[in-house]
Amino acid sequence: MGEALVPDFARGARPVQDRAHRTRERLLDVAGALLGDVGIERISTNLVAQQAGVTPPALYRHFRSKYDLLAALAERLMDRQNQVLIDWLDRRAAQGLTAHLPELFRLTAQVTDAEPGGVWIERALRAVPQLAPIRIASHRHVTDQIVAAMAEPGEDRDVLWRRVRLAVELGYAVDEMLHEEDRIAREDLFADAARAIEGIFAMGVPGNAD
Repeated sequence: MGEALVPDFARGARPVQDRAHRTRERLLDVAGALLGDVGIERISTNLVAQQAGVTPPALYRHFRSKYDLLAALAERLMDRQNQVLIDWLDRRAAQGLTAHLPELFRLTAQVTDAEPGGVWIERALRAVPQLAPIRIASHRHVTDQIVAAMAEPGEDRDVLWRRVRLAVELGYAVDEMLHEEDRIAREDLFADAARAIEGIFAMGVPGNAD
C-alpha cells in the first residue's frame, strides 16, 4: 500500500539493556508530563533533561533532537493504543466488529488518559509536520491488521483496505475530539461515531471481479 514513510530527522537507537530501557521510559514519562505543562512550542531536550535530573549528553544518548523525542512519545502512545485495538480484534472479530466499536473507543480513551501528556501527544501528531510519517505508518499498520481479520474470500482487498483506512482515521479523530469538545457527552460521541463507521461498510465490499 505505497512506499514506506521515513521521518526526515535522525533517530536514536532503542536500548537493548534493561537499565537503559528503564532510563528511556523515565525520560519519556518526564517529557510527556512536561509537554502537557509547557506545550509543543516550548518543550526542548534541555528542558526535559533538567526536569529529569540528567545531563543533556545523557539524554542525547537516547534522543537525537526534540523531534526524535516527540516521535518516541508518539510511537509509545500509538503502540499502546494499537495493542488495545489488536486485543479487541482478537475478542470481537468473530462477533462482528462494528457492533462493538463504542467499547473500542472507550478502551482507547483510557489509554490516552493514562499516558503522561497523552492529549498533548495526540495534538503534536497533528500539529508537527515532521511527525506525520510516524502517525500515517501506525495507522496503516492497524489498517493491515483489521483487514486481515475482516477480509472474506473473493473480496476486493484494495476497496476493503481503503474503507478500513478511513474508519481508522475516524476512530482516532474520535479520541482527539473526546478530549477537546466538552459540549458532546462521551457515550453519545461514541455511539454516533460507531454509526458513521458502520455506514462505511453498510454497502458491502465488492468482489474482485465486480
